[in-house]
Amino acid sequence: MPDTALEAAANQVMTCRATGQAPVVRTFFDLPTFTATHVVHDPATRACAIIDSVMDYDPASGRTDHAMAQDIVDYVTAEKLRVEWLLETHVHADHLSAAPWLQKRLGGRLGIGHAILKVQDIFGKLFNAGTRFARDGSQFDALFDDGARFTLGALPVTVLHVPGHTPADMAYVIGEAAFIGDTLFMPDYGTARADFPGGDARMLYHSIRRLLALPAETRVFLCHDYKAPGRDAFAWETTIGAERDNNVHVHDGVDENAFVQMRTARDATLSLPNLIMPSVQVNMRGGHLPEPEDNGVSYIKIPLSRS
Repeated sequence: MPDTALEAAANQVMTCRATGQAPVVRTFFDLPTFTATHVVHDPATRACAIIDSVMDYDPASGRTDHAMAQDIVDYVTAEKLRVEWLLETHVHADHLSAAPWLQKRLGGRLGIGHAILKVQDIFGKLFNAGTRFARDGSQFDALFDDGARFTLGALPVTVLHVPGHTPADMAYVIGEAAFIGDTLFMPDYGTARADFPGGDARMLYHSIRRLLALPAETRVFLCHDYKAPGRDAFAWETTIGAERDNNVHVHDGVDENAFVQMRTARDATLSLPNLIMPSVQVNMRGGHLPEPEDNGVSYIKIPLSRS
């Protein structure tokens, strides 16, 4: 069957390149979580989106802070941008979202992929979240299906469902640029892991090959960087062509079975992210803390192994 969503995204990239409709991107890099938050705006209208924001969290004390998010507020204010969207590429397992805090100060609608319902079901059960935790995506303002289209100011946006790292990963193609979350990393670092609940290495391979079918000139913005051996600087921007030619895990010529074998073996050596317990419990709620208990305090649960 024709991939109409991908075709629409590819045509959008080519049209925007021909007409010069390129978003302006300012990236804020959070060193403790190696997360790149992208503020994307339309230069013609000053409309902007904030993609994959970060709330500061100290796991030893449980304290939260918003210094990173305040930098974004200061930038948006200084540049006279108008926030239309706060977008999440997926339910992150390595940092807590600052989207509700930013939304309160800057406005905009909070969006994520429709498959968040599956993620909420999986983790709602895992953390025994109870009946007060809604599993219907109502914590978000918009749930996107594959191929959803909208505008950011005058810039066209096409949304692609790219599961594998988690069931709900989405890529946002804005103008001629793609914001692809945790699917690919920089070409010298490879690809995202696929061993979290609901993840699937084979599915990730197909999602990546789908992204790599976008025009080679497509600018690509990543959610994380960890500096590959031999590289001294963090990086979060590349192109589809560079990923096709040089990605160490999935460049052109790497077949599905070889990738799945590599990814599965590599994932078996990885430890869990340091912030996975608080991150998932907060992010499955759209960045809101769990409901306070009768003393007015919110708590993060840690399931204990019984083996």
